[in-house]
Amino acid sequence: MLAGKSLIAPSDFTVEQLEDLFRLTDDIVKNPEKYARSCVGKILATMFFEPSTRTRLSFEAAMERLGGKVLGFSDPASSSVSKGESIADTIRMMSCYADIAVIRHPYEGAAHVAALHSFIPVINAGDGGHQHPTQTLTDLYTIRAKKGGFDGLTVGLCGDLKYGRTVHSLVNAMIRYENVHFVFISPEELKVPDYVIREIEGSQNCSYSVCVDLDEAIRGGLDILYMTRIQRERFASMEEYERLKGCYILDADKMSRAGEKLIVLHPMPIVNEITGAVDEDPRACYFVQAQYGMYVRMALILTLLGGEHGYPTVSGARMFEKTCVNPRPTGKIPCPNPRCVTHLDPTLPIRTKNGGANCEYCDARIIE
Repeated sequence: MLAGKSLIAPSDFTVEQLEDLFRLTDDIVKNPEKYARSCVGKILATMFFEPSTRTRLSFEAAMERLGGKVLGFSDPASSSVSKGESIADTIRMMSCYADIAVIRHPYEGAAHVAALHSFIPVINAGDGGHQHPTQTLTDLYTIRAKKGGFDGLTVGLCGDLKYGRTVHSLVNAMIRYENVHFVFISPEELKVPDYVIREIEGSQNCSYSVCVDLDEAIRGGLDILYMTRIQRERFASMEEYERLKGCYILDADKMSRAGEKLIVLHPMPIVNEITGAVDEDPRACYFVQAQYGMYVRMALILTLLGGEHGYPTVSGARMFEKTCVNPRPTGKIPCPNPRCVTHLDPTLPIRTKNGGANCEYCDARIIE
């Protein structure tokens, strides 16, 4: 059972648990009225420290369609964060008012910090360039609906692979299936992070190749082409962004050389990386992908609240004692990733995994 658990990365759910979630999503899609009062009396807290349209609104729509209510903020300037409140204290306060929380934050590992200090389930709606697991659930459900499964697929991932948290999350999820081959299509400046490559190399099931030419990758034969935008908000230099923003554009000409069974996905929003003509192509699945996102999030909320099989959902917000976080010990190696949440909040203790080799918050390599 996943009731009361948090979702910070796709690997937090087993393959079997994902399939249970997708079967529940199937039923919600077919019988939405059956679930219209499943979350009556429940409250979803939304904590969006970073702009969002689709993710925030799809969560709000999901909770409303389940009969629940929503509270929260979409601008940190309207919260006590603007006064210097920590993530830990913000989630503690939200835990007093809500039954489940969703957080998006520009710093990597922020959702993990929230989950460590929360008294209610926490859902990561994107932490910097690190993870975006609910988008991955949406991606996986779309692939399952269009391809019938995940084994043996060749998946092209194109665009901003360095900061593209949707790409990192999708790889994290798909390496658990058999014989998946990833084709990473990006300029050198936006190549996929080393920790993602290490995940693939350690999987024993999957493989990868690197390509700089989108047309070449398409002609090489792809089952899925996952396009991403070049993310202006992740660049320290506008000059570098302007130089790279148009490096990959999918148009009707390129699609004419793609296989008939290819499907094109995109986490949205689209800026200029897919032309309008491609929208009319039956292989373009990104709008139905966005619609599936609401249903998947309905299933996720139900599952974490404990109501996926018609059982009563867990009780409301609870308060109980938790050990306070001590100031960071001296003499420890800080995370080298400047976007890690430990650089935002210096009181956080150093937490590592993989024998001390990786930061537990953002997965950055600490020991080479």
